[in-house]
Amino acid sequence: MMFPETIQCPAREESFSPDGEAGSRVPVPCLPAIIPVFLGALVSLYVTMACADGGFPGWVEYSGRLSTEAWHFPDSAAYPGQRSYAGGLALETTVYMEDDDGRSITLTPFLRYDAGDPERTHADIREAFLLTYGDVGDDEWEMRLGVDQVFWGVVESRPLVDIVNQVDIVEHPNEKTKLGQPMAHFTLSGEWGALEFFGMTWHRERTYPGVHGRLRTGQVVDRNLVSYESAAEEWHVDFASRFSGRFGPFDIGLSLFDGTNREPVLVPTLSGSRLVLAPHYEQIRQYGLDAQLTTGSLLLKLEAIHRTGAKNSRLDQHFNFEEEDYSAYVAGGEYTFSSVWDSNADLVLFAEWLHDDRGQRATNVFENDLFLAARLGLNDVQSTEFVLSVLASLENSSYILGAEFKRRLTDYWFLHVEASTYHEIAEADTVYPVRRDSFLRVNLDYNF
Repeated sequence: MMFPETIQCPAREESFSPDGEAGSRVPVPCLPAIIPVFLGALVSLYVTMACADGGFPGWVEYSGRLSTEAWHFPDSAAYPGQRSYAGGLALETTVYMEDDDGRSITLTPFLRYDAGDPERTHADIREAFLLTYGDVGDDEWEMRLGVDQVFWGVVESRPLVDIVNQVDIVEHPNEKTKLGQPMAHFTLSGEWGALEFFGMTWHRERTYPGVHGRLRTGQVVDRNLVSYESAAEEWHVDFASRFSGRFGPFDIGLSLFDGTNREPVLVPTLSGSRLVLAPHYEQIRQYGLDAQLTTGSLLLKLEAIHRTGAKNSRLDQHFNFEEEDYSAYVAGGEYTFSSVWDSNADLVLFAEWLHDDRGQRATNVFENDLFLAARLGLNDVQSTEFVLSVLASLENSSYILGAEFKRRLTDYWFLHVEASTYHEIAEADTVYPVRRDSFLRVNLDYNF
């Protein structure tokens, strides 16, 4: 059976001309058309299982978040068409249904509207999975079938080993917000640890800002020109597995991923008379390690990967990006000072070293950097929190400063203010295209 890849969203139609102005109208992808079909099948499966046991959900729970957002970029834009202000709304709701036998369905749709950049206006299914579980001797098994989000890793600065889900990068440049990924996820756990297996298809393309957006590459990424190394394209079947366990003071995770890379190579391409970047996704294999040593107030952390099959940022004589196997790691720790100033407040200090052995051939901004941060949590009724951070290159004088403030205003309203500034960004630095994109971001969330 063939499915159309996307439902087109007329409100999000946009195209580009060399000077950044609107041109002929080209449809921009929105919520994939397979989603309604998938959700219908998932609910039907759940109802069938419940009816077979003579019952329907034991209870249903609803929750959600409505977020208003405003961005301000004080510096003049580096590229034509970019705007200094942006604002919008986001809605995320979760419906949880569970029957008397403990089987459950979780549905979490997400919708973002952005007034400044049409490419940030998008919809996604963050979660839509059936959960069932049971016993195998002294161990337990669990099966999740559907769209889900998986989080691996222990470090603060960059999710290095975390590869199952695609990054929803238009939500935030820190690469920590994810798109939902269709998968079958089986877990076997016991006192010895947990062993997980993943089977995945329908690769999710990474989101990117449009011509009017900030925090983007110099040339706009045109997702209509996407290509894949695999002949199966987005339907290639990916596999992953992970073992995790605790051994005394150590928490260890070992992972393996084999499939379509979540990080595309951005290939300069002519589309008509304009130069754009076309995303290309290779087939890779990644071995991962995440480890944490807990010694009282001090946590020592490590994430490391070895990846084969990926391209670097260097062009060969045929103007193709070179394939290069590489290793990368993030190593560091955090230390907690409890009850500082004879109060309920806790102060946590972070220090991490980020290294990619490709150096300047790396396709990300973390080839050799130092991350330092401090987080002060007041532990009050309002959950007040302050964060200061710096990410500094050890290769040149480039550095990024960050500051955050979070506070619960009432039982339902939550305020989040964030600022990030870019300083002395070197032209050879991967982060150079966003050198003029220092920003102030204010979020006001209503939780229900």
